Amino acid sequence: MRYGLRDWAEREPDRPALEFDDQPALSYAALEALANRFANLFRAAGLERGDHVAGVLPNGPHVIAAVWGAYRSGLYYTPVATTFSSREVAYVIANCRAKLVLGEARYAEALTLAAADLPATRFLTLGEVDGCEDLADALAAQPDTPRADETPGMLMMYSSGTTGAPKGIWRPLPDPAAFAEGPPAFARDLIEIFGFSSDTRYLSPAPLYHAAPLRWSLSITASGGTALIMPRFDAERALDLLETRGVTMSQWVPTMFRRMLALPEERLARFNAPAHKVAWHAAAPCPPDLKRRMIDWWGPIIHEYYAGSESVGLTALDTEEWLAHPGSVGRALKGRIRILGDDWQELPEGEQGRVYFSDSSQFEYFGDPEKTAGRRSPQGWQTLGEIGWVEPGGWLHLADRQDDMIISGGVNIYPQELEQALEEMPQVAECAVCAIPHEDFGERPVAFLVPAPGAPAPETLIEAAREFCRGRLGRTKQPWLIKVVEELPRSETGKLLRRVLRDQLKTEASADAA
Repeated sequence: MRYGLRDWAEREPDRPALEFDDQPALSYAALEALANRFANLFRAAGLERGDHVAGVLPNGPHVIAAVWGAYRSGLYYTPVATTFSSREVAYVIANCRAKLVLGEARYAEALTLAAADLPATRFLTLGEVDGCEDLADALAAQPDTPRADETPGMLMMYSSGTTGAPKGIWRPLPDPAAFAEGPPAFARDLIEIFGFSSDTRYLSPAPLYHAAPLRWSLSITASGGTALIMPRFDAERALDLLETRGVTMSQWVPTMFRRMLALPEERLARFNAPAHKVAWHAAAPCPPDLKRRMIDWWGPIIHEYYAGSESVGLTALDTEEWLAHPGSVGRALKGRIRILGDDWQELPEGEQGRVYFSDSSQFEYFGDPEKTAGRRSPQGWQTLGEIGWVEPGGWLHLADRQDDMIISGGVNIYPQELEQALEEMPQVAECAVCAIPHEDFGERPVAFLVPAPGAPAPETLIEAAREFCRGRLGRTKQPWLIKVVEELPRSETGKLLRRVLRDQLKTEASADAA
């Protein structure tokens, strides 16, 4: 089987490549033409192999076409999160050394700020933005035929910045000979692991500036399938699309599961999507109770994988495997799992340590050798920063993230353990735990509780949570402070933003001190 956008555009030009909920669909021929215009635009702009392009774009056809155009031009393409602050957007554009930026008028403030700071960078936008050129006019001036000097490029994603400044994830460009050897690097492993084909109709409810939604949508267009891309996630609309658009495969984060399950019981009961065969979830830990509720509702189509933008390894498992190994994120399908102790030695099955992967491609944090070294063991293995253990048979379990670990009086406390315990309370819908500085102990754990419907008043809930913790957790793991909040801060992929909670605690401490 041949793979590639151009191959499908030549064989079946009218086949739908991209469909949307808020704008016209694009056939393979139309997407191919737009990708060629981008490639020719990059050449006309004087970009050379190894240069960088950044995109500050909403979900839509231009994101997918721009990546294909950059790939055919030997360029690095970096999607910038549109939820970043203006300063963060400007930081990423500057940090990735973009020579050309693609944008959209709704992000004018961030683009204007970045353009003022980077006079040598060219900015082109859909819609009028001060200091930027018109992207639609620039594309219209280019031919929709392939450029003659095509050579493979690469995505350069940025981390979400949940624990600090976003970091660019860099790999060397593929060998030019790879351009004619099967699907692009951004699609090759996904097509093989997840079984994308021309029969796949994939629903993408998440922002395309994140690695998984972007790479999956690109991989679908490399394999001849159709990607149905939502402008933004809406729980009821997502169900409508699953029911009416023939979706066969979808991808979610646990927060989306919660929001769908929170819909009226009548809507949940009448949901019917017989074409929907596989629903993948990833990006954040899924509480076992939440996953069981999804399995009860949708049946045994819930699959899970664990990976990261760094692409150092990947594990996965289906519903039957998860029910047999509850809490596991699966066995390795990419790379080999290594659990390391504090002395960098491998630990036996069942013992908890730092999760590394060997036998996979190496990455670097762009321009930051110190941070790169912090994700590499002396053996040369790399990590996504998780703490975990492996049960017999190779089933990986995650305990927490290294960056989130709380050290209180010399004792390691893993927030996820406390969160999972407190979420066993029927009065608690969600829980998050982070550290607060403490003069004697160094750090103390603080629990933030989101009450479930029908939960008692905050004071009563807090006392019930303390009593529950006394019976469920050891003395050293007791929350030092418990707070009740309406919701937890999360990224659009559902990742908990602990830094926001830590900042909130610092602000409150400063106010009390004043």
